[in-house]
Amino acid sequence: MATMASLHLKTPTHLPHSLSKLPRIHFAPPVNLRLRASSARTAFAAGISASLIDPDGGKLVELFVNESEKESKLNQAAGLPRIRLSEIDLQWVHVLSEGWASPLKGFMRESEFLQTLHFNSLRLENGSVVNMSVPIVLAIDDAQKNRVGSSASVALVDQNDDLVAILSDIEIYKHNKEERIARTWGTTAPGLPYVEETITGAGNWLIGGDLAVVNPVNYNDGLDRFRLSPAQLRDEFERRNADAVFAFQLRNPVHNGHALLMTDTRKRLLDMGYKNPVLLLHPLGGYTKADDVPLSWRMKQHEKVLEDGVLDPETTVVSIFPSPMHYAGPTEVQWHAKARINAGANFYIVGRDPAGMGHPVEKRDLYDADHGKKVLSMAPGLERLNILPFKVAAYDKTQSKMAFFDPSRAQDFLFISGTKMRALAKNRENPPDGFMCPGGWKVLVDYYDSLVPAENGRVPQPVAA
Repeated sequence: MATMASLHLKTPTHLPHSLSKLPRIHFAPPVNLRLRASSARTAFAAGISASLIDPDGGKLVELFVNESEKESKLNQAAGLPRIRLSEIDLQWVHVLSEGWASPLKGFMRESEFLQTLHFNSLRLENGSVVNMSVPIVLAIDDAQKNRVGSSASVALVDQNDDLVAILSDIEIYKHNKEERIARTWGTTAPGLPYVEETITGAGNWLIGGDLAVVNPVNYNDGLDRFRLSPAQLRDEFERRNADAVFAFQLRNPVHNGHALLMTDTRKRLLDMGYKNPVLLLHPLGGYTKADDVPLSWRMKQHEKVLEDGVLDPETTVVSIFPSPMHYAGPTEVQWHAKARINAGANFYIVGRDPAGMGHPVEKRDLYDADHGKKVLSMAPGLERLNILPFKVAAYDKTQSKMAFFDPSRAQDFLFISGTKMRALAKNRENPPDGFMCPGGWKVLVDYYDSLVPAENGRVPQPVAA
């Protein structure tokens, strides 16, 4: 992975911003917006600006403890009740600590939770609104609640009982799981992956408060150097003199149809008058369901896409987005878009059925394929973000390559679904020439070859890339 030319690596000398005292107010103060999208949201915003879009709330909220304060925080934590974080809880600490959820300053208190569930947004103290469509909450059970007692702060520890953070000025409130599930996914049908992984067996209480991260989250999986924070990404975009940043969210291998969409987007931005639009290729790095291609293999596949010249390393920044995946369709795609604002993106590419999945019980899609892009065009708090809907790409048999679908000659096009792609790779069959670069396809085949058969019908486990 160290050969991936387009990745701007984390440096060991990076120090998190200090956080001397967490204020009572939960949000950073907003500033005036410098860039507004047109009413159509896909049109060019009047006046090309070389500056990056401001973070939500006007300030990137980083929740790291300054090195000079660590000793006092460690002493404080030693006398506090402890809450052990799950793997996904730890991913949310990572998200919060780096400012992806700005202006949130910690796990949600009840007022923030209710606003998220009912309005998909948060209202700041001056009346302005920022988007927030998925709850970022920490669940505890009755025994943990009793251990916390009347304490105003708790220590958050990992699975090895090592200190991660302190949650202060806490509030404990009821975890209404059914309402949370229904409002986030639009269904309470059994089999929703994130629900089964994190909510069904979770405690009946939620604990919110201000987060002070003593020890930043590291995964020690060989990929930490690729997990750039919003602040680091902004630095990189400025280093490259980007006058526009367009983000592409993905959790699958990149085929040539994806690449066509990304290169066409850059051309459209150049036609608008931008001089140096830069692509943020941003694979999701948190929890994904068991049958998705794991992160290490996806990153290896993306490396081959860049090595083979399918995407230009000079105008592409590849980094890992640390968020867990909900598979919550139009609700979740707002979170994906909002988080990229905080990283400096002012354009967001949205495709068919973003963040969607098949219905867990019935043989149909869970969400309407067009609702994601429609919701983004109307979502509260995303007015500054220019939404760029996908053109439909398919395999053009007459040209032996991926091309934009032309309904006047529909018979010339072949649609290769993700399911079909995975089936070909599993069976070591090659897709049509021009569907995916050879190096990238080999990585996908190698991944399925790596699967270790599992007993009792469970999903096979892959070997790490």
